[in-house]
Amino acid sequence: MSVITSNDQLQALCDRLSTSEYITVDTEFLRDKTYYSKLCLIQVANEEEYHAIDTLAPGIDLEPFYDLMRNENIIKVFHASRQDIEIFVVEKGVVPKPLFDSQVAAMVCGYGDSIGYEKLVLSLANATLDKSTRITDWSRRPLSQRQIDYALGDVTHLRVIYKKLKAQLEKSGRSAWLVEEMAELSDPETFIIRPENAWKRLKIRSSNRLFNAVARELAEWREKEAQSRNLPRNRVMRDEVLLEVSAVRPEHANALGSIRGLSPQFSKSKSGDRLLEIIKDISARPADELPAISRRRPPAQNTDPVMELLKVLLKLICQRENVAPKLIASVDDLEKLAENDDADIQALSGWRYDLFGKAALAVKRGEMGFVLQDGEVTLVDMTAAPQDDDTAQDAD
Repeated sequence: MSVITSNDQLQALCDRLSTSEYITVDTEFLRDKTYYSKLCLIQVANEEEYHAIDTLAPGIDLEPFYDLMRNENIIKVFHASRQDIEIFVVEKGVVPKPLFDSQVAAMVCGYGDSIGYEKLVLSLANATLDKSTRITDWSRRPLSQRQIDYALGDVTHLRVIYKKLKAQLEKSGRSAWLVEEMAELSDPETFIIRPENAWKRLKIRSSNRLFNAVARELAEWREKEAQSRNLPRNRVMRDEVLLEVSAVRPEHANALGSIRGLSPQFSKSKSGDRLLEIIKDISARPADELPAISRRRPPAQNTDPVMELLKVLLKLICQRENVAPKLIASVDDLEKLAENDDADIQALSGWRYDLFGKAALAVKRGEMGFVLQDGEVTLVDMTAAPQDDDTAQDAD
């Protein structure tokens, strides 16, 4: 084990790792004061060795590591990889392929919804983690030995977890399920934040088109400001303030400055001027030119029993097949399915359809139902012709 701090060390390490069947990877970063994550440490391991790469070492060039991520002959193993991959995409436009996410794999193998790394280490590696350095400033140097040991635990135990989950997936015939799940995490578009879509993060409940239009534009403005200044979006403007501005729609600086959460200095700044311009421009538009934010109608009352049946079915199938319900369908998905047989949800395609979607549609059509046998709920085929007593006696 070592901490890599020079380009020669990094190149030599990546050359050795380039012949591996798989490598385990994790990162340590800070994001509490910035929009983009500050990468502080990268941990990597294969069967023979494990190391930490000091990404803040003077003059360090991470290109050899990113070449490793681009090498499609090596499986890259992460746990809960989304934030790690987002960093690589922002830094270099690199998405590791092929990818194995142990959190997703564990869900496929029935270890519950979004299981944490600590529980997985205990369950599969029969080990415990030292949590004393979990909350730490990873940008401060020098790193303590305890910090380094903690960080490396995220890739050393992952080797055992990977091999055991891989074996379980192969035994159960579910390896293809994981490949399908990794498709989204292997798409760079998954990690690119488009300012024009920032309004979707807001909890907008209004049906007022003018309010929605202003909120939409302000959310886009805020996202661009946060990105350009590398600040958390709520440091630019908090959600509740943005929604208040959208509702009040002030016409001058004094009115803008009177909104709680905005200072008089902000109202007289370039940002304040820009907000007033946005509000003025949108307010002058004809109503039919304002974008309507699509809002789902509340579920029809007669779908409530269908929803309850689908919940029972999902629980029954997930218990029988030992797979996490969250991986199959959310409550929102079930609501959509209760209303529409052609709902645009994942449960109606791929392996989810074979496992749950097909049965869900059959339940809705009355072709399948539930019976209670020996205290357990069982799924039965309702289309099979019942055999009456006389027929059964003739058969005897």
